Amino acid sequence: MKEQNQTNSGNIKWHNLTIDRDKLEKMRGHKGMVIWFTGLSGSGKSTLANALNEVLHLDGLSTYVLDGDNIRHGLCKDLGFSDEDREENIRRIGEVANLFMNAGIITITAFVSPFISDRNKVRKIIGSQDFIEVYCAADIKVCEKRDTKGLYKKARLGEIKDFTGISSPYEAPENPEIVVDTGSLDLNESVQQIINYLKQENLITKAK
Repeated sequence: MKEQNQTNSGNIKWHNLTIDRDKLEKMRGHKGMVIWFTGLSGSGKSTLANALNEVLHLDGLSTYVLDGDNIRHGLCKDLGFSDEDREENIRRIGEVANLFMNAGIITITAFVSPFISDRNKVRKIIGSQDFIEVYCAADIKVCEKRDTKGLYKKARLGEIKDFTGISSPYEAPENPEIVVDTGSLDLNESVQQIINYLKQENLITKAK
C-alpha cells in the first residue's frame, strides 16, 4: 500500500510564530531579502557573494551565504545534475532561503541555476519584492580561463555529463534586478555596483 503523502493529507497546519518576521527585522535593523547570484560556472558568483557578504557583515548587517557546492555536500547530496535534479536542487534552496529571509537575514545565494523557469519559481516562493536576481554576465571564454578545477576541459572531453554551457544550456535572465559584468569589472567594482543598488532601493542604509 502506498504511503500517504502527509503534506497533502490535511494533518499538516501552518503555525504562526509569536516572534515573526517584522519583530526580527526590527531587532536586526534591516529587512530580510534574498540576493540570488546566477551565472555560468567560473563567472564569479561565489567570489562575489562572499565579498558582498564581508562588506555587509562588517557594517553590522545580519547575513548568510548559501553556496552551490556547500549545499550539495549536505541538503542536496542525493541529487545529480539532470534537469529534474537541478530543478529540485533549486526548489530546496528557494525554500531554505525563504526561511532565512523570514528570520530577517540578508540571504545571499550562489548557484548556477541555469533555467529561467526554476529561478522564477524561487522568485514566487520568496516574493518579487524581496528577491534580487544578480546576473554574473561573464562570457564562457572568460569562465573557461578561470576554471581552476578543470571542469570545462573535462566537460568538453565528455568526462562530465550535463555540464552547463557545454552539454547543458544556460538561460540568461531576461529581467534581472542587477547585471554585473564580472568578465571585465574587478571584484571591488562589482560589489559596489550591488551596494549602490541596495541603497538606491532603500533596502539598506549602511555599507560603504
